[in-house]
Amino acid sequence: MAFWLLCVVWLLQTVFLLQQVFVEKGFPVLTLNDGLLFYSWILISFSLVISKFSRAQLTLFFLNLLGFFTLLFSISAKMSEQAPEQGAGLIHEMLIAHITLAFAAYGFFTVSFIFSLMYLIQYRLLKRKKGFRWVWQIGDLSQLDTYSFKAITLGVPLLTIAIVLGVTWAYFAGAEFYWFDLKTLGSLLVLGLYVLYLVLRLGKGYQGKAISSYNSAAFLLLLINFFLFSSLSNFHLP
Repeated sequence: MAFWLLCVVWLLQTVFLLQQVFVEKGFPVLTLNDGLLFYSWILISFSLVISKFSRAQLTLFFLNLLGFFTLLFSISAKMSEQAPEQGAGLIHEMLIAHITLAFAAYGFFTVSFIFSLMYLIQYRLLKRKKGFRWVWQIGDLSQLDTYSFKAITLGVPLLTIAIVLGVTWAYFAGAEFYWFDLKTLGSLLVLGLYVLYLVLRLGKGYQGKAISSYNSAAFLLLLINFFLFSSLSNFHLP
């Protein structure tokens, strides 16, 4: 599904580029915004070719992420130049999407933490051969581990897109953006921890108690980032 959705994005970009070449009689590389759009098309093209012949999922992830950021940056810049009022509306909608997707990602991470916590509780009960009458209420260990993993696979792309939208919004809104702001660094660290979770789970085969303990620690850092770092942030509102 992801491959064919990416094909649709590539097709739409190709149609737009062909329109500029044959209708507007100009190759889209003469301005910075057009060049970024063309660069995004090249990245997506490479991504489609690599995904067809290789299983380098992490490479594809970062390639598509860069392509998405470049495309979003190009569209926002062009809207701000050609239609300032519409550009301001787009920037505002970008902020709303940034906040909404970030909270949705946090929701999935919370659900994943609950499943991991239930896994650790049941594992402890079974290890001590206690509380067998509660096992059926908690759930099967393999199911809890799988549900926790699936929740994170949904949360990571949402948080990634939210961060990209936030950075783009800060640039075009004229906000005083701090890369070394505690909340910004904390959000990037949280994303890195959950990406590492996926690497450990998919690449190294970590499952069960070890990965559940790691997920619980990552969620505690998420809470610190949300409550403590937000109050100490110079950029984000507490």
